[in-house]
Amino acid sequence: MGLFVAFLVVTLCGVVLHFYYISWVRPERIRGKLRRQGIGGPPPAFLHGNLKEVKGFMKEEKERREGEENIKHDYASVIFPYFEKWRKEYGPIFMYTMGNVPMLHVSHPDLVREINLCKSLNLGKATYLKKTHEPLFGHGILKSNGESWAYQRKIIAPEFFMDKVKGMVELMVDSAIPLLNTWERRIEEGGGRREINIDEDLKSYSADVISRASFGSSYSKGKQIFLKLYQLKKAVSKPNLLVEITGIRHIPTRRNRDLWRLNKEIRSLILQVVKDGSINQGQCSPENNFLQAILRTANIAAAAGVSAGEAEDFVVDNCKTIYFAGHETTAIGATWCLLLLALHPQWQERARAEVNELCAGGPPDAHSLFKMKTLMMVIQEGLRLYPPGAVVSRGALKEMELGGILLPKGINIFVPVPTMHQDPAIWGSDAHEFKPERFAGGVTGACRLPQMYMPFGAGSRTCLGQNFAVIELKVVLALILKQFSFSLSPRYRHSPTLRLIVEPEFGVDLIMTKVQCA
Repeated sequence: MGLFVAFLVVTLCGVVLHFYYISWVRPERIRGKLRRQGIGGPPPAFLHGNLKEVKGFMKEEKERREGEENIKHDYASVIFPYFEKWRKEYGPIFMYTMGNVPMLHVSHPDLVREINLCKSLNLGKATYLKKTHEPLFGHGILKSNGESWAYQRKIIAPEFFMDKVKGMVELMVDSAIPLLNTWERRIEEGGGRREINIDEDLKSYSADVISRASFGSSYSKGKQIFLKLYQLKKAVSKPNLLVEITGIRHIPTRRNRDLWRLNKEIRSLILQVVKDGSINQGQCSPENNFLQAILRTANIAAAAGVSAGEAEDFVVDNCKTIYFAGHETTAIGATWCLLLLALHPQWQERARAEVNELCAGGPPDAHSLFKMKTLMMVIQEGLRLYPPGAVVSRGALKEMELGGILLPKGINIFVPVPTMHQDPAIWGSDAHEFKPERFAGGVTGACRLPQMYMPFGAGSRTCLGQNFAVIELKVVLALILKQFSFSLSPRYRHSPTLRLIVEPEFGVDLIMTKVQCA
């Protein structure tokens, strides 16, 4: 009995010491290496790091914004009030801690440029929230690192080359027809004028596009997957401090049970799509869509001795990634662009005139889309002011030097994209204003340092689907402009909020009418 008690005491002491090591000693070693290089930051507390301060700043900002009616595009202080406060105190490069994870905030243009240009696999995706987000992304391309990421990128990248994207324009147009018909019917029912909440309709459209283009199935088949992924996204939007510090995710809390259930259901649905062969029913040939590419790879891996479970994980994780990243970010981008066009009717008219001239009475095609310079400027400016991804995150997988700073292994780097996109020193004194003309000469002519424009990420980890996203944005915006005129509803409340991506907290309501044909 005495030996058993002694064993329990020793085991408990070992657990306590290990917990203390991972929650304080290890992160403090990383922070110490940065302090010795003159990098400061707010002092962390045990276990929480700076999370309590972050929550306090967020609460203060929310209270300050209550009752504010003006629409301001300078919203970095809204979603990152703690960054703005700490930047004033510690400068554009400082460290802070989220739980037990040391972070390096970087908003100095020179270092951001170095991050953008770095090709080393040692600078990978940040590990912060990787465990929290694992149910949503697994070990797919979005969160993987090193050789695993390079291998997945090699497989997936060709599916989004421009030559393939051009062939999907007709599919995108077809997917938009139900959206246009629905809005037209609502307007007619409203006597020629109708207030329409555009958010969910655009998400449905974009979901249909990515489902058919990448999987060959219509949105009606993938609807359950999208709905459950949206629930999963909401569930993992907030950090799980216990999981992040300990890595323990098997405690059957209510939250964990919900995550396990959703994950199981999503996995089953995705594998059912594979089993049913619904990939053969769309407009893409079965040999040339995203799912076929990863299935081919999974089959190769299985032939090389990889277990069936691991091969299935590869398929499911990357399908979840493309379902989420491939539709919601584009839908939110379209929502912000329509909001901006509603606020600036002169640009709405300019873009509409261009669409009507180039489309000559028919729907847009690849040839006409590439000529739409005005619409492209509107999209680029919309993505500058409201980039779906609020941060570029990186992690030092090994100790490495970057921009004169020795980055210790394990440090997570966060670059706040809205801050860089609206820095007057880079974009000029009108950086907070909607001025698409700044992109008349492309990105290089729009700002002092083109590497500061990061709507699709930065460097070698730039989003693979950016060509697809831009073409999809052009298609849906062109079709809407061609058929409808719109202004902002007086009920609209401007509140950009961060839920993995930057989206309008209360949605966007537009007053819509049909465009009268000349």
